[in-house]
Amino acid sequence: MNRLFSPPTLDDLIRLFKAWRYWSLGAVIGGLIGAAVYYAAPPPYRAHAVVLVDFNLEQAWPEETDRQQFYYLERETRKLEEIALSDTVMESIVERTGNITTAELRGMISLSQPAEGGWNFYVKDDDPQRASTLATLWAQNFVGQVNIQKAAAEGPNAFIEANLTQIAQVPIERSLSISLYLFVGAVAFLALASLVVLFVSKPK
Repeated sequence: MNRLFSPPTLDDLIRLFKAWRYWSLGAVIGGLIGAAVYYAAPPPYRAHAVVLVDFNLEQAWPEETDRQQFYYLERETRKLEEIALSDTVMESIVERTGNITTAELRGMISLSQPAEGGWNFYVKDDDPQRASTLATLWAQNFVGQVNIQKAAAEGPNAFIEANLTQIAQVPIERSLSISLYLFVGAVAFLALASLVVLFVSKPK
């Protein structure tokens, strides 16, 4: 136990360097295992749609301070995020697809870069066609709901504009690359091999 928590000595480092063949082999084995996991249980596909959000600060706050504009952006961004993840938007998508539940849909989606500019709507699914359809529907319903709430004078500021600029294409790649699996597997087995050299094998 004392050896486990004691700082490494020069002899420990020398043993590690001498065993370079051993932990190099461990890295290769780890990479092969990572590749096997990737092909045995591949990650889902990820589709991507984009909505351009313009807060039109010059019109909304023409004579206000930077601090007031900051709070305006923060407040309106939260409102838009709530719309994007609202039950109304989710249920509308579910009704149009008919082969997924709201709970399942919420576990497949992610929203990236919510600020002024491009909002990225991601959907992960084992079926690339369905991932593409869901991502496009999500972005379209978000834009539609923003416009509905603006027309009803509730929700986001009337000067905010949201426009679908990129519908989701059918993804041809997985959400995680095989190189990540190779890297994680190699690093994990490098660490394991190093621990074996330091704490299991006995120095001669």
